[in-house]
Amino acid sequence: MKRWKTDRRALLLGLLASAVAPAARAAEPKAARAFSPSLWAALDGYFGNEISTGQIPGAVVLVQQHGRPLYFETFGRRDAGSPMTPDAIFRLYSMTKPVTSVAAMMLVEDGALRLDDPVAKFIPAFAGARVGIDRSGGDEHATSEFVPLKRPISIEDLLRHTSGITYGFYGDDPARRRYAQLDLFDSRDIDNAELADRIAHLPLAEQPGTLWDYGHSTDVLGRVIEVISGQKLSHFLQTRLFDPLGMVDTSFYVTDPRKRPRIAEPFSRDRMIGPVIGMHDPLQVRRWEAGGSGLVSTITDYARFAQMLLSGGTLDGRRYLQASTIALMTSDHVGPMSGVSRDYYYFPGDGSGFGLGFAVRTKELASEPGPIGEYRWDGVGGTFFWIDPQDDMFVIVMMQSPPQRVRIEGEVRKIVYGAME
Repeated sequence: MKRWKTDRRALLLGLLASAVAPAARAAEPKAARAFSPSLWAALDGYFGNEISTGQIPGAVVLVQQHGRPLYFETFGRRDAGSPMTPDAIFRLYSMTKPVTSVAAMMLVEDGALRLDDPVAKFIPAFAGARVGIDRSGGDEHATSEFVPLKRPISIEDLLRHTSGITYGFYGDDPARRRYAQLDLFDSRDIDNAELADRIAHLPLAEQPGTLWDYGHSTDVLGRVIEVISGQKLSHFLQTRLFDPLGMVDTSFYVTDPRKRPRIAEPFSRDRMIGPVIGMHDPLQVRRWEAGGSGLVSTITDYARFAQMLLSGGTLDGRRYLQASTIALMTSDHVGPMSGVSRDYYYFPGDGSGFGLGFAVRTKELASEPGPIGEYRWDGVGGTFFWIDPQDDMFVIVMMQSPPQRVRIEGEVRKIVYGAME
């Protein structure tokens, strides 16, 4: 059994290395730390226990350093009838946001977009945006006041979640109540243009640039990309990112019948995300291509994307973004001097700021290992990743288990950094 597992791991690592490792890479950073052999046994034991105790149905786990996979393993089941496979397709949910953010920054480098451009330049309906002010005195049926913007929503606001555009599944204020009533996540009958128009006619939760507020900002950014490029978001991503990077299984929907059996599924008890939103079906093709939550992908595909970022915007001799752009995106844009406040729903958490599409580590924490400068994001369906430039490494975990994601990410961090010498 031990020999079989060793041979299987060698095969998986070899397959992944040929798929995701850059053809040529720079010398390893001198500051990068190495891993002790304990990493392999610790991750095997941890995820094996998660499967055997019924916490998650299955997972695929990758640790890559210096452009080569160090640890790559599958666990459990892909669905009720099939074991997990390396090519399993997962719903990314908010791990879509970094992809759309990178696409937008490609347009910035093209000179077609500026961070200080007002969103209304591309989506005119936002010129009439208003902020909802709660004057109800606690009466949810009272009429709220809507006031003009002190400044327009900018592209940078969309990228860093300071637009005032929110979600409707947390909080209780005039804007969030309106979002919840409209139920934008059930927008199967509209496209990106119509979704952006609906959002433009909803009240903002706060003045632009004043509060980090998680919401549909990246969905609106996806529409901006469409307006500038003259293409559907899916086509722009396909031609500028997915095809060149070799991300052959990344898309908004699974339309190829041969790929349908590869879709990873959660336990039946875990199909709901919150009290009212169910996990979407990638086989049900909608007009909406959600730039903030709609992609599906494999761990191999996302590893190509992550390695491109870690390599300063290049992969296999092709440049996608300038290294200076990656540095800008992974710097804190909501820090003390930014004028941006944080409230209870600041999802990056303690010790982290937020850049242009990523949470960014600004302080080392014993409770959440990771060096300053590490950047990351996750998806509510159970996927998460982080990129650690100091140690020239990244970690990706893909599973479909919404209730377990936060706990497992914290524990995997402790295992990974605990195995560094």
